[in-house]
Amino acid sequence: MNDFITLMKSELVITVIIFLLLFVKLGKGMSNGPLLLLIQFLLLANLIVGFFFNSEGSLFGDMFHTTKLIAFQKDILNLGVYLISLLFADWFKKSQNLPEFFMLMLMALLGMFLMISSGNLLIFYLSLELSTIPVAALANFDLEKKRSSEGAMKMILSSAFSSGILLFGISLVYGITGTISFSEIPHHLDGSALQILAFVFLFSAFAFKLSIVPFHLWTADVYEGSPLAVTSFLSVISKGSVAFIFISALYKVFQPMQGLWYNLLVLLAVATMLVGNLFALRQQNIKRFLAFSSIAQVGFILAGITSNDTMGVTSVTYFILIYVFSNLAAFGVASVIAEYSGKENIDDYKGLYKTNPFLGWVLALALFSLAGIPPTAGFFGKLFLLTSAAMKGEYWFITVAALNMIISLYYYLRVIRAVFMDKNETPITKIKLDGTVKLGLLVCGAGIILIGLLGRIFDYIQTLH
Repeated sequence: MNDFITLMKSELVITVIIFLLLFVKLGKGMSNGPLLLLIQFLLLANLIVGFFFNSEGSLFGDMFHTTKLIAFQKDILNLGVYLISLLFADWFKKSQNLPEFFMLMLMALLGMFLMISSGNLLIFYLSLELSTIPVAALANFDLEKKRSSEGAMKMILSSAFSSGILLFGISLVYGITGTISFSEIPHHLDGSALQILAFVFLFSAFAFKLSIVPFHLWTADVYEGSPLAVTSFLSVISKGSVAFIFISALYKVFQPMQGLWYNLLVLLAVATMLVGNLFALRQQNIKRFLAFSSIAQVGFILAGITSNDTMGVTSVTYFILIYVFSNLAAFGVASVIAEYSGKENIDDYKGLYKTNPFLGWVLALALFSLAGIPPTAGFFGKLFLLTSAAMKGEYWFITVAALNMIISLYYYLRVIRAVFMDKNETPITKIKLDGTVKLGLLVCGAGIILIGLLGRIFDYIQTLH
């Protein structure tokens, strides 16, 4: 019983919070202000508990397993959800279904935790569905907006398609190997044509979830149609969790096929970086802009994964921690502006610094970090990813990635120029920030600066292997 509680600590705490919110909803209810404070307290407690009493082991015949690294990866996702509760407080307070929103979000988070800890293909599939279906409901949370319903429908259809591909791949793997256990599958892989086909199906399902080119077409429409709180959850938490299990699947389950997936990763990393950057150049809507930006960032994550060693795991985990702060800061500023002015186009951000200097600086920090400009943490994150990718000696690949960083500079600096230098006849008026929103933006800004300067964090992640 003690092993069950300690090993499944993160999942149990999330489950308790979901039931507490359910009881609040079934009871007399609370107004949004006090209820949001309660939720923020519970999520902060969940984040703090995540750093204590962590142990390694497995349960249910190795169907569920955890390590110190997996516990840390779950803590990164906990941090992201807590920051979302702070950054979008203005929108949450106006929501008519606040308990339902967080119940759905936490159910999706629970599915992600189980997915990261899954030890066989069945648990992996069930947890992936648990992490996807609630998010489709969240995407349609702005019921009065047609765009939200369209985004949710596109997400459901794309998710159903990717799930079908995944199930077919799982059935092929089981038929070939006679097992669905992650620890036993590698012993049966010999690189036959049917095994390659099964792997391609599984890889394609991951590519849908990570928005890897050419499986990225749903991303911008869903991001634009969803509420900004949901868009940030999809961009940061969902992609982070899939990246964690993706790297684990490649390094452990499909290690015997490393020659195949290395070439595939290199090709798709280049395509994803290039397509994400080129499409981001053309965007005017801030949501679509950040959507294609996130696609380009996935390309860099794939570059880090190609190393096939502990450096790859460490650099990807470190980058996603930085990505949580950087992307949520950008979405947080976009949410504040959309909530107070209803504006979502980049041209509307012209002159933002003159009327709202704090928001301008936070957005600049976030975009500098996403672009990989020193001394922000994003520079160190991309440096370690490219260093990891260079382990194989494919220097043309590193050169292409570096050139893509230069391309990304243009569109990130375009937004920063609009904020700090361009004039606007009808600028966004002075915005009085909610205390919790300001706290969330300050935490993100501090994270963007400090994580890069504190090298011990990267060293700590290395010790978790």
